[in-house]
Amino acid sequence: MTNPAFSVPYSVLDLSPIIQGGTAADSFQHTVDLAKHAEKLGYKRYWLAEHHNIPGIGSSATTILIGHVAAHTSTIRVGSGGIMLPNHAPLIIAEQFGTLESLFPGRIDLGLGRAPGTDQLTAYALRRDRRNDGQDFPEQLAELEGYFRTETTPTKPRVRAIPGQGLQIPIWLLGSSGFSAQLAGHLGLPFAFASHFAPENTFPALHLYRNSFRPSNVLNKPYTMVAVNIIAADTDKEAIRLSTSLQQQHLHLLRNNPILLQPPVDDMDELCSEFEKAILQQKLSHSIIGGPLTIKEKLTKFLLETKADEIMINGQIYDHQARLHSYNIIGNIMNGSI
Repeated sequence: MTNPAFSVPYSVLDLSPIIQGGTAADSFQHTVDLAKHAEKLGYKRYWLAEHHNIPGIGSSATTILIGHVAAHTSTIRVGSGGIMLPNHAPLIIAEQFGTLESLFPGRIDLGLGRAPGTDQLTAYALRRDRRNDGQDFPEQLAELEGYFRTETTPTKPRVRAIPGQGLQIPIWLLGSSGFSAQLAGHLGLPFAFASHFAPENTFPALHLYRNSFRPSNVLNKPYTMVAVNIIAADTDKEAIRLSTSLQQQHLHLLRNNPILLQPPVDDMDELCSEFEKAILQQKLSHSIIGGPLTIKEKLTKFLLETKADEIMINGQIYDHQARLHSYNIIGNIMNGSI
């Protein structure tokens, strides 16, 4: 009998990790390889995330990488998880995604966030304006949406996004707190929550989105997608070991010293203090790690508790073949093969 919790679509979040001993070119090849693998396994979307000045994340030029992945796949939806809108002029994003949609019609998603995806110094290098802190995100979003509309004002010519104008590109709001949750609800847009790094805000944000939702010409009822770290292997022991790469990544972010994705280790206690270990446990409290049966049990519980309409899986795993295998196990759980 099919588990009703697994009737939801399942998707991939990729940060195109650059590993210790590897290069960005290797990372991009692995991204394409994983996207093809996910497409065969029935994953619905393949989203890439914008981050800057983080040595272990290769997806900084997010739009270019989306086009690269879309060109090497044929059916899976490809998009941003997300584009950090305050880093860009809305017109540029409209033109870039208008170009992507024109090249790959019906396959492009535009997920938007309001955080910089980096540190303050790098944010200034991107934005050139210290006052641009994301508080005008609703106005930027309205401007961006306007570029996709077809109507014009004859007496008042306006700037147009070409390509972009008139194209139906799904817009999602992404969030790790309540701001974008409430805005997405008020605008009647789909909402994706970053439970993979902000687990403490997951349920409050989902509740706020659903309670503030107003039907729109996009949606007549709320639609939530929740991103979560999942690391699967043949045994719990192996999965726990693989997960130490993710833990090391967060540990160095905590220390304000981001590094390349590190190989797994046998004992994290040797690398971090008790205080750091407690913070890591909190930060990664929603992460699902284990062998097939453990993943199935924990994922069932997570889906039932969040009532998510879709699940998006982030798998920060050092070894590429182990990463492919992890997504294979998850895909087989979701499609009922396990």
